[in-house]
Amino acid sequence: MPTYEYECAACGHAFEELQSMQALKLTDCPRCHKKELHRLIGSGNGVIFKGTGFYETDYKKKDAPKTEAKPATPPPCAASCPHAGKCGA
Repeated sequence: MPTYEYECAACGHAFEELQSMQALKLTDCPRCHKKELHRLIGSGNGVIFKGTGFYETDYKKKDAPKTEAKPATPPPCAASCPHAGKCGA
């Protein structure tokens, strides 16, 4: 059953109510008893898995095989290089 949020337009009282999806909207404010109650649009809740059989490794992506990265070496200098053999600058 979802939890709905309500707010009274007359007195400003706000509260949550656990209701069936088929249940009618509440209309009477529990504090001031006026028929000024409005159901608010909520953000919803995340899915919570409870019980045995759910493991955090069930839905993890498998890691790709690791390869060793070799450090990049600068190309050798040409004879006409203005850096006098200190390329990579």
